[in-house]
Amino acid sequence: MSGKRVLALYAAVLLGFAVVLCRLYFLAENHTYAARAEAQSTVRLSLPARRGSFYDHSGLLLTGLETRYLALCFPGENNYTRLYAFTDSAGQALLYRNRNRSAPFLLEVDRDLSGRGIRCFATARRCAEVPLCQHLIGYLDAEGRGTAGLEKALDSQLAGTKEHDTLVCAVTAQGRLRAGKTPQLTRQDSSAVGVQLTISRPVQRAAEAVAADTMTSGCILVLDTATAAVRASVSVPGYDPDDLAASLDAPDSPFLNRALESYAVGSVFKPVLAAAALEQGILPEYECTGAVVVDGQIFRCAGGVPHGTVDLTAALEKSCNGYFIRLGQQLGAETLLQMSRQLGFGQEVPVAGALHADAGKLPSAGELAQSGQLANFSFGQGGLLASPVQIAAMMNTIASGGVYRTPFFVCGSVDETDGTPLETLAHPQSRRVMSTENAALLRKMLQQVVEEGTAQDAAWLEEGAGGKTGTAQTGQFTPDGTERKNLWFAGFYPAQQPRYTIVVLQDGQVSTEHSSAAIFARLCAMLDLLA
Repeated sequence: MSGKRVLALYAAVLLGFAVVLCRLYFLAENHTYAARAEAQSTVRLSLPARRGSFYDHSGLLLTGLETRYLALCFPGENNYTRLYAFTDSAGQALLYRNRNRSAPFLLEVDRDLSGRGIRCFATARRCAEVPLCQHLIGYLDAEGRGTAGLEKALDSQLAGTKEHDTLVCAVTAQGRLRAGKTPQLTRQDSSAVGVQLTISRPVQRAAEAVAADTMTSGCILVLDTATAAVRASVSVPGYDPDDLAASLDAPDSPFLNRALESYAVGSVFKPVLAAAALEQGILPEYECTGAVVVDGQIFRCAGGVPHGTVDLTAALEKSCNGYFIRLGQQLGAETLLQMSRQLGFGQEVPVAGALHADAGKLPSAGELAQSGQLANFSFGQGGLLASPVQIAAMMNTIASGGVYRTPFFVCGSVDETDGTPLETLAHPQSRRVMSTENAALLRKMLQQVVEEGTAQDAAWLEEGAGGKTGTAQTGQFTPDGTERKNLWFAGFYPAQQPRYTIVVLQDGQVSTEHSSAAIFARLCAMLDLLA
């Protein structure tokens, strides 16, 4: 090769080398490429979005009582064997799927494993292992959105902007944490707020314990008599919040919040007629033969047992259907409907947002123009439907001296950083329905129901109690032809200065181990222990 060719080749090599150097310099100075390279070695993991908690009336947590931890897992750390024992079945499945993954991931574990060299981040488990107030509070879907109950009704306040905290990890090409680097946690302000309920956590737990031990289907409501604030709301049966699908086809409707639904009420409605009679000054006596005939239709007392001569006190004590049919005829449909409306029947009871207790059904004046319909209505049967919340409001009116107060479940939203109230979410109404004197007289009559009448299963309470039982026909039958009944007790405790108004309903029953009055009494005894 001639010298000129060698020189030309040499010059070409130098030129190519210069071009490469220039290109490398250009790439090194280009921040876009630098950012892309950095991004390729950075993994961002989202922690669960912060959601406002529910609190009871004194500030105790109702959700997020239990702490869970998110373990940060990197490839090559033998995660499967190290973490298998500290997570649930879903977590174990995740570990198996990610055993050969070349990127970090988060795994929920049941304890802080920092002492084992595993980075963990605390998070609150929404529902407790033993669910608390689950029907009222409701549940979330897989995306963390409120799907039922107050979780749905107040989703916008609880969720805020739904922004997630993020965890940034600088990793190698194999997905392992780069030497000298630590994961960086970035907190986001989601503007989520907490919600304070009127529920009392100790009272709620007591009511849930009694319900679990005594009922198969039904509900318990506990009101603070002075304010009508709901201190406990229990519905039975419950569901598994960690496995909602398992309850979807259950025959006993575990998702139904029975405290807010409407039912046939039966004789627990009779205090409404008693209140109207006292206010009108119509207090007849009646000779009960065990049955009464209205336009050819026979209405019987329970078992057809004659009660003899009864006044209003004895009629409540013995739950005499004939007396109340005759009383209803004397009072008239318009008076009965007016008192019923004053006591909240036929009207929705707001809970929060679009969530409310069912309005039930009051028969119209036209329907009650039919003598048979008026007779049925007078002892709580026929077309009458009411929710346990409405029954509780009625009994609370009597217990609190004749003033109707709308039961309420929610106080308002709160700033979770310092507990500052932000917005009042409940606006209960009140109105006088009975005179103080007549309310006191009716309370004494209802105490007699417990001491000598149909509710003697609650007579053993030392401080006494008052209330009314009810057995309502449902028109629903078992395959062998036995009708299912709704078994009620609505009462107040203690007898002299009531602190609590309590409703117990066992719905759709053929037979029960415990009467609703006995369940009421057991709960009252537990409430005494909390005082």
